[in-house]
Amino acid sequence: MKGWRSIGPHPFIQNWRNAAYPLAIKALSENSDPLRSGGTWAVGLDLLPSAPDGSVAGVSLPWDVLGLAPVALHKAQLSTIYAGYPQPSADETPAGHRFRLQRDAAHLDGLLPIGPDKRRMVKEPHAWILGLPLTAPHAAPLVVWEGSHLVMQAALARAFAGHPPESLGDIDVTEVYQTARAEVFRSCPRLELPGHPGEAVVLHRHLIHGVAPWGDAPAVAEGRIVAYFRPIMPSVAAWMAPPTARDF
Repeated sequence: MKGWRSIGPHPFIQNWRNAAYPLAIKALSENSDPLRSGGTWAVGLDLLPSAPDGSVAGVSLPWDVLGLAPVALHKAQLSTIYAGYPQPSADETPAGHRFRLQRDAAHLDGLLPIGPDKRRMVKEPHAWILGLPLTAPHAAPLVVWEGSHLVMQAALARAFAGHPPESLGDIDVTEVYQTARAEVFRSCPRLELPGHPGEAVVLHRHLIHGVAPWGDAPAVAEGRIVAYFRPIMPSVAAWMAPPTARDF
């Protein structure tokens, strides 16, 4: 199992993109949140004015084409990368910046840094990650480590063994996560998935992924914009269900 799948190009995905694109440009132009990574990344959380069914401006999200069961969705994130990404910034340590440059800021969604020591705990148990590219510069592509969802799920299952299901979101998995991620770097192939408007990518919730540096590609004023949906599951115990062949 790869842990990811791409869909398209498909006209229904393209229709959704065409409806979302002008709204995304407007929302980004009005966004007052500071840029990260030295002014080269707009996080864009909940920025696209999409409806709970994923539709935008009356254009439906094509659930059947995506191979996903409809669920209630948050407003889409508009993760926007600009030329020069990543640059050093005051809110990131030199080690953090090097990791962003050399390891694509590889991470597992749902693990949040908690407390002054930023200990990792599963606080946002997403069902899956859906990415829908809105622009097409050949720069800063999504990066995945194929098969890493199997490594991460097994490691977390060992860490959670013997704990009550309702306590799993409060267990410190920092060292377990770091050790498993190092194993991913050693054993799982790194793939770049650029994506284009009219296409989509679905990631398993346990897949390690990140974003590559912009590199030498020409600057594009609007940047590289990808709309992301990550619906929340009812519990960490449900989130921990092992991957199956039906997933990917």
